[in-house]
Amino acid sequence: MTAHAALLRVYEPLAAFTGEQRTRWESYLGAQDAPSPAAGLAMERTAALLALAGRPPRVLPELPEHAYVTEIDGVTLVCPWRTRLRALEALEEFVQDLPEEVVSAFLPLPLVASVGKDLDAWRAAHPDERSHQLSSTWQVPLRWFVLFGAEEREVRLGTPSLGNGPGGAPAGRLTGRSLVYRTPMSSARRRTARALGILRRAVDDSTVTAEVEDQGRWLEDFHPRSMVELDYGGLVHLLDDVTLQEDESARDITAALAALGTGEADVAAAAYRRVTVRMKALQAVESAS
Repeated sequence: MTAHAALLRVYEPLAAFTGEQRTRWESYLGAQDAPSPAAGLAMERTAALLALAGRPPRVLPELPEHAYVTEIDGVTLVCPWRTRLRALEALEEFVQDLPEEVVSAFLPLPLVASVGKDLDAWRAAHPDERSHQLSSTWQVPLRWFVLFGAEEREVRLGTPSLGNGPGGAPAGRLTGRSLVYRTPMSSARRRTARALGILRRAVDDSTVTAEVEDQGRWLEDFHPRSMVELDYGGLVHLLDDVTLQEDESARDITAALAALGTGEADVAAAAYRRVTVRMKALQAVESAS
């Protein structure tokens, strides 16, 4: 839950929820207390820092159950945070390929040993619930761009914060700054199928194809009338105005796939390289810090 993370979200219509979940989100919508994505990211980061600063430290942040809410064509769509589930999944992913001596430098080993059990227990208690958000620190995974068209991109440069108001951004920090793509679930699935057809024919690296397949399977878990959103999140604060405005990564990935489909390997490589250069520049900030 670092400040420098991008998010891939799915917003589902209320019709996708049943029973207790449906009742919960109807009540939540009635309270009209849904935070904006920017405010939500700040809340989760604060909760994570408070957990780590506790005595004894905790790895799992404690937050009330929230959701992001939007409306499209008169239909209300909900993206539950599921903070605890995502924290458990992130922790499991973090430790799974690391030697025990490395893990112990970051986390108490008894806690790590309990992660799998805690995750299994959570899933057993909530069999119909799943993560509506994927996160990536210091870069946007290239496979995320497969889901979107260039015309679905929206950039806002933001305005300097005055630093006043509860929970407000520090003075001088830009508020309202964002780079977001949004697309209907039907379009995301169609683009995934098209990309997989091209990749299976043209790319020898099975890892690339497998990652897109896994992403497609994740999307299949959601209601067909959902909306998919790619949010650069805190990464926008690592980019100057010109770089942010010129980031056309979805356009480049679309061009790379189209060129692969017609056998233009050099054109595909050039488009792919434009995106990897952008992401490596973001990752370089992590190394510099």
